[in-house]
Amino acid sequence: MIEFIAIVESGADFRTATKLAERVLLEKIDWLEEDNLQYSFKWCGLQEGTEYSCWKDIGKILESLESSGLKLPRYRGHYSKGVPLKADGAASIKVLNLIRFLQRTRQIKAVFLIRDLDNQQERREGLEQARSQHIQLQPKLEIIIGTANPKREAWVLNGFIPSNQREEQILEEIKKKLSFDPCIEAHRLRSISQEEPDRIRNPKVVVEQLTGNDMERERLCWEATSLAILRERGVNTGLLEYIGEVEQYLTLII
Repeated sequence: MIEFIAIVESGADFRTATKLAERVLLEKIDWLEEDNLQYSFKWCGLQEGTEYSCWKDIGKILESLESSGLKLPRYRGHYSKGVPLKADGAASIKVLNLIRFLQRTRQIKAVFLIRDLDNQQERREGLEQARSQHIQLQPKLEIIIGTANPKREAWVLNGFIPSNQREEQILEEIKKKLSFDPCIEAHRLRSISQEEPDRIRNPKVVVEQLTGNDMERERLCWEATSLAILRERGVNTGLLEYIGEVEQYLTLII
């Protein structure tokens, strides 16, 4: 079966990014239905039997595969087309080199490189540098990049629509404190602090307040909110760009 590899920071990132990708495929491909997705492809990590792989575990995964007897390709160099690799560039190239090796025995057709920018635009640049090295190689591998600005929670906020009076009240209170709507301008929430007064500008904190720290309520933000709204609100959070990449690269495979 066709495999899509997911490289993410956490299980929450995996659930958010992959569900959004599936929704885009269902929107763009007329004959595709949700019940048929499981027969069209499967989400995998670098190691067989896993759903995804985390960035922090790449080194351990490479060591584990090598200890099992596999002779993996060695990564050399810190440049892409003569330009020094930006943040995440080297790690991404290691991942892509490994996937090229795994394609010998697995039907890997695409890889998702999902990352929080965390106020570091160079992360996106590094991912794109790695993609540029592999985009023309064979066998064909579609490389989809998703960078949340500043974090995945910004994408969640893009999809938050109050479902009752209590949620409307909480959102209004937060809007007054911020002097802007955190769902429409989620990219402006750049704090990582849990302490006052910056706590309210931490996207994780805002999501927790709006959803009551309920994962099922949070999940509705990317599963139930229309893609049209997500596109409109996600211009500055990287969400629109991610949806566009899925449309451009993934629909061709299916």
